[in-house]
Amino acid sequence: MTAAVPLADLFTAQDWLTLLDVSLTGIHLVRPLYEPNGPAIVDFALEYLNPAAQRMAGLPEQPGGTLLGHFPHTLAEGIFQYYQRVFETGEQLTYQTNYQADGLDNYFKLSARRSGEHLVVSFTDTSDQDRSAVEQALRDSQAREQRALAEAERQRAELQRVFQDVPVAMGLLRGPNFVIEWANQPMGQLWGRPVAQVQGRPHFEALPDLAGQGFEQVFADVLATGQTHVSQELPVRIAQTQQAYLGYFNVTYLPVYDGPTRITGVLCVAIDVTSQVRARQQLEQLNADLGAQVAKRAGEALALQAALLATAQRQAQEREEFYRLFEQIPVIVALLRAPEHVIHYCNPAFQRLFPGRALLGRRYAEAMPEIVAAGLIPELDRVYATGHPYYGSALPVVTTPPDGSAPHQRYYDFSYQAYREDEHIVGVSIFAYDVTEQVLARQAREAQQQLVSIVLEQAPVGIAIQTGPDLVYEFHNPSYLRMVPDRQLVGRRFFDVFPEMAGTTVETLLRHVYETGETQQEHELLIPVARADGSTELEDRYFTIVYQARRNEQGRITGILAFVMEVTEQVRARQQVQALNGALAAINQELLESNRQLTRTNVDLDTFVYTASHDLKAPITNIESIVLALRDTLPPELQQNGLVAHLLDLLNQTVARFQFTIAQLTDISRLQLAHVGPAEPVNLAAVVQDVRLDLMPAIAAAGAQLTVAVPAGLVVSFSPANLRSIVYNLLSNAVKYRAPDRAPHVQVRAQHTPQAVVLEVQDNGLGMSAVQQRQLFGLFQRLHTHVEGSGVGLYITKRLIENAGGTITVQSQPNAGTTFTVRFPS
Repeated sequence: MTAAVPLADLFTAQDWLTLLDVSLTGIHLVRPLYEPNGPAIVDFALEYLNPAAQRMAGLPEQPGGTLLGHFPHTLAEGIFQYYQRVFETGEQLTYQTNYQADGLDNYFKLSARRSGEHLVVSFTDTSDQDRSAVEQALRDSQAREQRALAEAERQRAELQRVFQDVPVAMGLLRGPNFVIEWANQPMGQLWGRPVAQVQGRPHFEALPDLAGQGFEQVFADVLATGQTHVSQELPVRIAQTQQAYLGYFNVTYLPVYDGPTRITGVLCVAIDVTSQVRARQQLEQLNADLGAQVAKRAGEALALQAALLATAQRQAQEREEFYRLFEQIPVIVALLRAPEHVIHYCNPAFQRLFPGRALLGRRYAEAMPEIVAAGLIPELDRVYATGHPYYGSALPVVTTPPDGSAPHQRYYDFSYQAYREDEHIVGVSIFAYDVTEQVLARQAREAQQQLVSIVLEQAPVGIAIQTGPDLVYEFHNPSYLRMVPDRQLVGRRFFDVFPEMAGTTVETLLRHVYETGETQQEHELLIPVARADGSTELEDRYFTIVYQARRNEQGRITGILAFVMEVTEQVRARQQVQALNGALAAINQELLESNRQLTRTNVDLDTFVYTASHDLKAPITNIESIVLALRDTLPPELQQNGLVAHLLDLLNQTVARFQFTIAQLTDISRLQLAHVGPAEPVNLAAVVQDVRLDLMPAIAAAGAQLTVAVPAGLVVSFSPANLRSIVYNLLSNAVKYRAPDRAPHVQVRAQHTPQAVVLEVQDNGLGMSAVQQRQLFGLFQRLHTHVEGSGVGLYITKRLIENAGGTITVQSQPNAGTTFTVRFPS
């Protein structure tokens, strides 16, 4: 006996072509055409017709064009939909129709099957049979099929509308390749891509990240055995989102029947319980270690949606199939009809909520007074009236068992959604699921968080949490804020809040803890801290600190836990006692000697400054005379030479600057004796007005706005000349150091307090950094070189104020402006 020869080896390519040529059955090969950027088939390209098909259709072998282009009535006759279904499901189906359009008038039988990316269609007409019998049989059959198809399509569309937005993720897979025939939006969200992108494609080709996790065998078993498969908290790797993650799902896979016994697909129902599982894991962690970090709240509420699709030609079987599904899925389902909300259907899960209670046929409000008490009946009415869905979260429901045992409370997430028949709202569907475990876990977490919060709030030690390498403040307790009440902390970086800490021991400790994880502790550490009054001077304060690394669940360092207690008063008290007990006499002697040395130094400096300014006047005068002589001696044509004229101008400018500097030195020498002059009452508003008139040309040239708020009767006990010099320096600087990108605005304010007369000069000019502010009042210090100045004006101003027993401070930010505050003794 010889072995059977494979058909592919038995027939040559020419044999296959000959077979097509002699076939009495019409055969054509078509290729689907899709909508732009979408999966929907909008037409089929005609690529080949055998001779029988050419004769029946009146077209050449390769006609070009499309099915709807040559035969537009195939859409109304259902032929186009038949092609779509066969191609998308991979099934081999037959179809028959009486086609009387597009130049044809005959009865056709069609059989089609998908082959790769093509559809092979075989068709034959009935012209060789008794037309009367055939016509009547086909007419009756086609009429029944079209009516059944139309009704099934209506039911299918209605069911899709009802369940498209229901909070259960569902999808329907067809055939041995598990082609995604339909899925609702929640299932697309779980898959991590739009449903339209995967619809019509094999499951594991469209979703490769789900391959290799055991689903292939599960789907095959359901398809082969018809047994429902259920898994609770199934771990699944999801890679189609922006960031891959491990999720947990309650899944149910049910067989889908085409007829009483034939299984054609698998219905997938999934509930994302990732948040619930992780919440339980976090609760277990909290119970194991209360001192650990407070667990983050669980993510979004569970998305639980449902949708349903079945065979279009069997309306009664589809409805019963859906009801069977409702009885198996772990979701509470009820259907209410008419405005009275009569309970038309409820699944066993719904009935178990109210054991022993009659529900079917009763009004919802009458059957469940718990819902009336919760105030949800108006929401049902609104859904029925408007068609807009309503979603509820963590609804508490107290039920009393029929056996007389104690009532118990459960929590449910639920939705009310209108469902329609013939485009009219006929009732409301209810979908709910039990979230009691999640709610109780959240309540336990919140109780523990509240306990931890109370401990932190009442702790006498300052506690703060700083996150990330920039040490951004995430949390601080009241004790921590009381140590620095003038600063905004949360959301800001540590060194933005405390720039004075950069480069100090504090930065070294923080960096060491963040990089190594080693806890660092310092006792009575001296830390210079910026004063609360906004001055640039730093205040020495002492702190006992502990810095501890903060780690995440994986053990990686994510920040620092800071425990701080200020001990400045204790340290200073101890230091004072030690100093008083140990060396009071020595300190007094040192102070006397220091005063004598300072007195001699001041006299020497005054003498030097006076001598230098006096001795330099004569040489500068001689140089000025030489320049004038040159101008008188040089010929006019030489003086007009560009280089010579430029050099002469430079000499004049240099002499002028020398003379100005010598005048400033003279002012400084006079300043040493200014405090011995008598003070007298001076009207501050008059002095400000006098200076304002002197500076009017400069103010006008700068386009500046000057606002003065000085009470008319405010009097300062001061030297009149010195007071005018102080006001002049502050106002002229405010105009001079203006910002180039905005109009200058200078504000002058004054008030009388119990301790002093306070004068403020505020501008919106260039501003200064913290380093520049520390250099501001130094002799010959110039922070901006694009304007004229000698760098002694503010030095003189500060000396005049302090010689009279007053103070001057500055607050400034780069490119924001500067405020000078002068306090005159009252």
